[in-house]
Amino acid sequence: MNKKIIVLILAFYSSLVSAQDLNSLEMYYVTLEHGTAKPLQNLEVKDTDQKVKWGHEITIYPEIEYQTIEGIGGAFNEIGGEALSSLSEEQQQEVMENLFHPNNAGFTFCRTAIGSSDFGLDAYSYSNTTNDLEMKDFSIERDQKYVLPYIKKALDVQPDLLLFASPWSPPAWMKTNASMTGLTKAPNHLKEDKKVYQAYANYFVKYIKSYQQAGVNIDRICVQNENDANTKYPSCVMPPQQMIELSTKYILPTFKKEKVKTKVFAGTFRTAEQLDLIEFLTLKEADKLAGVGIQYTNPSVMTDAIKMNPSLKMFHTEGHCYNGKNSTEEAGHRLEEVAKYINSGVSNFCYWNMILNETTESGWDWPQNSLINIDRKQKTVRYNPDYNAMYIISKFIQPGDVRVASNSQRPMITVKDKSGNMKVIIQNTDQQEAVYRIHINGKTKKVILPQQSIVAMVISNQKV
Repeated sequence: MNKKIIVLILAFYSSLVSAQDLNSLEMYYVTLEHGTAKPLQNLEVKDTDQKVKWGHEITIYPEIEYQTIEGIGGAFNEIGGEALSSLSEEQQQEVMENLFHPNNAGFTFCRTAIGSSDFGLDAYSYSNTTNDLEMKDFSIERDQKYVLPYIKKALDVQPDLLLFASPWSPPAWMKTNASMTGLTKAPNHLKEDKKVYQAYANYFVKYIKSYQQAGVNIDRICVQNENDANTKYPSCVMPPQQMIELSTKYILPTFKKEKVKTKVFAGTFRTAEQLDLIEFLTLKEADKLAGVGIQYTNPSVMTDAIKMNPSLKMFHTEGHCYNGKNSTEEAGHRLEEVAKYINSGVSNFCYWNMILNETTESGWDWPQNSLINIDRKQKTVRYNPDYNAMYIISKFIQPGDVRVASNSQRPMITVKDKSGNMKVIIQNTDQQEAVYRIHINGKTKKVILPQQSIVAMVISNQKV
């Protein structure tokens, strides 16, 4: 074949590069006035000559890539499991389908507690025999009533669900105050005792293996939930130095010996009154752990943490719990919150209580928000405004997606899937519909977004 022809053929094929085409744009949206089990609506892509107001611009840079997304989800808890169990099997299946099926919200990354959280029915652990260092009397029997059935129903719908866990408190006998709860006269700490440290490492191993035997795999643990918290519900103050010692000298070696593959993360850290995340990163053996779990953390602290350790693995562990009102206004801040973490380099977002009962309250009388409320007497299910917000975020941000650079004056997350399709989640915070201008690959398109809506834009990858 003539060399000139070969060169022309190669030049032609090299011109067939991947690019996102605005002519392929599809749009979907949810509104937040009330919750509904099926909130997603198709949004017509209309051409318009209307002018774009200041701030209504979306600029996307598909080739500038950041972290890979691990998923979106929420937390399992005992109160939610008890409420779910009050429904008929058919109703339970419908709730699980709406939360976990890929055709619906499609949650993929969720949390559970090791023992009781503040949304347990009351305080409990799996080790109630004092000085049971070998965990001979260890038992997860309590979880088999409400927690494990709740999780396993989710796994039936979403088998690839990634699950992480953390304790709110060690067993009471391991603590200086002999109580799982705080605000006691004695300090609310894990005992500084090598035998207790080893017993606690054994406790983690027993938990992970017992859950595996029950058909539930724990991908990772965080060593202590809110390690700076001293509260009337289960809690334990654990300074970063103690967390490092417990993890590196006891938990990790015991996991290795017992062939436990579950990853060990520090945290969960927050920025309530101190900077335990930053202090942790200054410690010599911090990099022996898989990374850190964070919640209620200021973006500036996340930025500082990445500056200290550019390869730091951070994942999100708990969303804003609010006060049980489940209002549209509160749901209106949810995308902003998720974007704060994802756009700071975090690999996921985990909403707090997916399901609560009709009281909205914790076992310690603290009302909080949830995606769903179940009235146990009336056998009814109410989907809250937060469900709508989390539905569209989770449906379009999936494991394996990669965050890409983008800019807007409105809350927004932009990711690219493995096929190169762009997915933009953006919120029109205006009180009326508004025109937005999208810029990508040197092309521009105007679109109209409904008032106070969260919109998902899908821009297909095509050969051009």
